[in-house]
Amino acid sequence: MKPQTLLDQAVTESSPLDITRLLTTITTNLVGMIYRCRVDTTWTMEYVSDCCHRLTGYQPDEVMFNKRISFDQITLPEDRERVRRDIHAALEKNEIFEVEYRIQRADGRVCWMLERGVGIRDEYGRMVWIEGYMQDISEQMSANEAMLEAVRRYSSIFEHATEGIFQTAPDGHYLNANPALASIYGHASAGELIRHLRDIQHQLYVSPTRRSEFMERMHEKGEVINFESQVYRLDGSIIWISENAHTVRKPDGSVLFFEGTVVDITERKQHEAKLEHLASHDSLTGLPNRSLLRDRIDQAIVKARREGSKVAVVFVDLDHFKLINDSLGHHVGDRLLLEVAARLVTCVRSHDSVARQGGDEFVLVLTEQHGDTETLAIISRLLEVISRPWMNDGQEFGLSCSVGISCYPQDGDDPDTLLRCADAAMYKAKASGRSTYHFYTPELNDAINERLELENSLRHALERDEFRVHYQPRIDTSSGRIVGAEALIRWDCPGKGIIPPDSFISIAEETGLIVPIGRWILQEACRQNSAWQRAGLPPISVSVNLSPIQFRHAGLVKSVAIALQQANLDPAYLELELTESFVMHDAERINVAMQSLKSLGVDISVDDFGTGYSSLSYLKRFPVDRLKVDKSFVRDIDTDPDDAAIVRAIITLGHALGLKVVAEGVETQAHLEFLQQHHCDELQGYYFSRPVPAIEMGALLGGLQTCTPLQAASGSGMGNIVPIRGTAS
Repeated sequence: MKPQTLLDQAVTESSPLDITRLLTTITTNLVGMIYRCRVDTTWTMEYVSDCCHRLTGYQPDEVMFNKRISFDQITLPEDRERVRRDIHAALEKNEIFEVEYRIQRADGRVCWMLERGVGIRDEYGRMVWIEGYMQDISEQMSANEAMLEAVRRYSSIFEHATEGIFQTAPDGHYLNANPALASIYGHASAGELIRHLRDIQHQLYVSPTRRSEFMERMHEKGEVINFESQVYRLDGSIIWISENAHTVRKPDGSVLFFEGTVVDITERKQHEAKLEHLASHDSLTGLPNRSLLRDRIDQAIVKARREGSKVAVVFVDLDHFKLINDSLGHHVGDRLLLEVAARLVTCVRSHDSVARQGGDEFVLVLTEQHGDTETLAIISRLLEVISRPWMNDGQEFGLSCSVGISCYPQDGDDPDTLLRCADAAMYKAKASGRSTYHFYTPELNDAINERLELENSLRHALERDEFRVHYQPRIDTSSGRIVGAEALIRWDCPGKGIIPPDSFISIAEETGLIVPIGRWILQEACRQNSAWQRAGLPPISVSVNLSPIQFRHAGLVKSVAIALQQANLDPAYLELELTESFVMHDAERINVAMQSLKSLGVDISVDDFGTGYSSLSYLKRFPVDRLKVDKSFVRDIDTDPDDAAIVRAIITLGHALGLKVVAEGVETQAHLEFLQQHHCDELQGYYFSRPVPAIEMGALLGGLQTCTPLQAASGSGMGNIVPIRGTAS
């Protein structure tokens, strides 16, 4: 027979209820401990249930009547006062108390206790005992602590996050927000933001439709990622934000709220806009660059086609800009470009465009044109505005420009064609004397093609050994002997014959080819001079012209040294020529470069003297050996008193500074006599010889080619001067 359980026995009607056994079973099997203690200083236990050992590690008889230890003693000291205070407060009100505190078990382990109890009074009404129940809540407290820690961490993240965090209701107001979001939107606190923004769509978003797009995506996909919008801050300023959000739904699937994060991306957007601007605008002037220019022309063509109007593309090129840029330095050239850009902008209307094509080239896009008269009115103003003097560091410069014009639709219907035609027209204007304009004509295509062909051929001329050097003798006035020669480049282009430097040097400078070409001339001149000397011919100095671009090249001094070394030529027989207009600007820096060249032992001369913007205070400090009087002054010295006075002054100045003076462009007996009379040191020009190939120059040095001597001016005492080749009278 199956034995009866205690419960069976309790419910059996025939068995009497054993209350004592029932209470013993309950107290023994309880998770916690039942107790009765006195209301005294140590909470003296008069009764504890058997769970005492499981709860505290002490046996019941060790705790009762404080036989081994009191319950007050096993309560952690830091909790004792609080526990006593809370219990007595409840007892005074005849209320059930509930306290949580820590005890130290017999094995040393600390546990959390939950104690509930009630006060018991004696027959006199005094509070004498407490009867109650204790249980170990350590696991619960650990779980609570973990939960609190998670809450603290979340709260910390929420409160201190640099990203804005939000919860918004479907109807468009904020339910919750963190301080970062409040700061992003310009509010002092999250509470202020929540109170103020009751209609997110219309109060926050610059474009309310953007909020509509946000809501559509949330309903369709349940989330948005990197959703960028412009929003208003509290002060009315506009910023860019990026949102990431998702939908939180109720169990039935309906929307509870939206929550997500917000990042202020205004700085990034500004940086992107700056990069986009840099990609489409010139970094110096801020004007549209080539890329944006083509887009502007495209837009203008579309508009003109729709409205039946015309578009004028105006190509503007500064005259002599390279001279200023190379002589004064790029920093001055940049200031000039900024000035020109500002002037051009004042010449056009709001719907026109001004762009920088590159270098000193600008392009105007004139829209809504109906005839040449309108275009010419703007061009006339442009030429007048650009021609106004420009001041730089107290020095005045005269400016001018050459202008080429092409028009849609007659000259082309795409940006590249219109730009190419305007460019060709500009070159025609420049060839016509500069400071003028020229409309494109179909005949200019030949000129374009010829220039492009010339540029392409020039790029291969060095490697194909097509350059030649001719030499023009320099004559000593007192002895009539050849004392030097100027090396002048010629281009023997297949199919075109000999091309003079005036036709290709400017192209070489524009393309940067002048540096390798100049290096070749230098090496060839040194090699040839050394060869003449080895052949036993009288030693002379050979002068080589330096382009401003070549002079500014970092490797110039090294190139000169290498050329001398390779030719085994004494540096005293090499002279480097710089134009006066280049030398006299940015003088301090140029003087340093000159000193480096002089340290090699070469001579330096200033060419075209008198044509530039001379500063004699700088000139006297330069390590210069010769001044070369420009031929424009020599041409009329026998008929123009002003030219005669200038030449006399240059000779006197040169001698006063201890320099030799060379007159270029000597073509007549009258030139010769004047220069003899005023003690010019050396002469050069067609009166003596045109530039000749090296083999003919060698013959001149050997005295194999001479002409009948011409008597010097009567009473000059200068002796005879021999026109040795190709006199021009």
